[in-house]
Amino acid sequence: MNSNISQGSAIKLNKASLSRLGNNVRVPNYDRHQITNGIVHIGVGGFHRAHQALYLDNYFHQNPGSKWGICGVGLLEFDKRMRDALNSQDRLYTLVEKSPAGDRARVIGAITEYLFAPDNRQAVIDTLADPKCRIVTLTITEGGYYYIEGSGEFDANHPTIQYDLQHPDEPIGVYGFLTAALDRRRQQGIAPFTVLSCDNLQGNGNIARKMLTAFAQMQNPELGRWVAEQVAFPNCMVDRITPATTPADIKMVAEQFNINDAFPVVAEPFLQWVVEDNFCAGRPDWESVGVQMTSDVHPYEMMKIRLLNASHLLIGYLGSLAGYTYVHEVMADSLIRQAVDNLMAEVTPTLQPVPGIDLDNYKKTLIERFANPKIRDQLPRLCLNSSAKMPKFVLGSVRDALHQGGAIDYMSLTVAAWFRYLNGLDDQGNAIAIDDPIGGTLTQLARTSGSDPKPLLNLTEIFGDLSQSAPFVDTVTNHLRRLYEFGAKETLTRF
Repeated sequence: MNSNISQGSAIKLNKASLSRLGNNVRVPNYDRHQITNGIVHIGVGGFHRAHQALYLDNYFHQNPGSKWGICGVGLLEFDKRMRDALNSQDRLYTLVEKSPAGDRARVIGAITEYLFAPDNRQAVIDTLADPKCRIVTLTITEGGYYYIEGSGEFDANHPTIQYDLQHPDEPIGVYGFLTAALDRRRQQGIAPFTVLSCDNLQGNGNIARKMLTAFAQMQNPELGRWVAEQVAFPNCMVDRITPATTPADIKMVAEQFNINDAFPVVAEPFLQWVVEDNFCAGRPDWESVGVQMTSDVHPYEMMKIRLLNASHLLIGYLGSLAGYTYVHEVMADSLIRQAVDNLMAEVTPTLQPVPGIDLDNYKKTLIERFANPKIRDQLPRLCLNSSAKMPKFVLGSVRDALHQGGAIDYMSLTVAAWFRYLNGLDDQGNAIAIDDPIGGTLTQLARTSGSDPKPLLNLTEIFGDLSQSAPFVDTVTNHLRRLYEFGAKETLTRF
């Protein structure tokens, strides 16, 4: 990650060097050797390190000798970079919170072990099966759940799923590892762990429950019943804008804080975590570090997904078409900023009342967060894996608005802007890289059908039966025709 960047005289981050870091860097003041790993986290990326691991780091400062340390797990070849960076730094890393008021750095020590599954699959199963493991948290992206959007069913035919069913002792996918460990615990009379999804899915715990139980049932009906009866799957809502780490971030950490960190993470100051209090094997006292525990997460996650995440998609597509690179640049464009405001206003009637939240203030805060120039959040991150995001972030609002007889203009504009984006060229004719599991299919359909959205709307695995809604199809058609004819900015002017 940082092979081409000179770190100069910056101090290489590891356990031995913590005492040499400057006073402008907060470091762990608890004994990491006194912590046992009660949590296994699958999918250690920027977001986990800026969010859940930070909450635990705060917890350890209050509760030294805790049993809630984190063992990180990477399942994908892509995770080699994280393995190499963390293991070379005693699992320490730098978190920098950036705002117009200034940058604050701290070293996080909550991850005390990291396992790269392709190196040793059995070690991962052993760790998950160990009675010390009480919670398994997940950030495996929206597409990592093998959930068929159109039907809501488990994608049992996916090659990863089929492989893991046929190779239960050498799994490659998340459900294969979880069921291998749970089956061992069941056979040895060890209570199961809680599975806590921290991904941007409405009802993420419910989805994790349905998908994992379906997989376990296919592998062993008795195991499937045990999982359904014994394992807890809390829903939760997570929120913190965390851009992908860039070489510039590595250089900034070296120059500003004198730390040579192979994989730091940068985030905004805002932080929120709302968790359903439903655990089968205990949990940390998260309330003591600002986590909101509740009996019903649904209104909070609906608010966040339908306002923040849907707005991110509209910003990503319109901004990319208009030739922008960063989110804050897009938000400085009054036309697109107004479109984001209007999208939020349109979505709001589909939301449930959210206890303790002033929605007008929440939306105002979102606009301020998007406009933060220090974050330098890049548009491709927002548009990544859109085929998994669109149904979860936008289409539920469309269905509810249609049912209520409400407006769908800006939700439909978001869909139309995605279709125009999928053509792979911005309004100036520059290439746009489409990063999506089914990107080839989507781009081919977008290019052959042009301003006619019907071939894309007929992808039932994404849109379900929405292609049968004349108001929705007509509104998307009108927007898409304008986007092709006039471009993003002129379309918004005419809108």
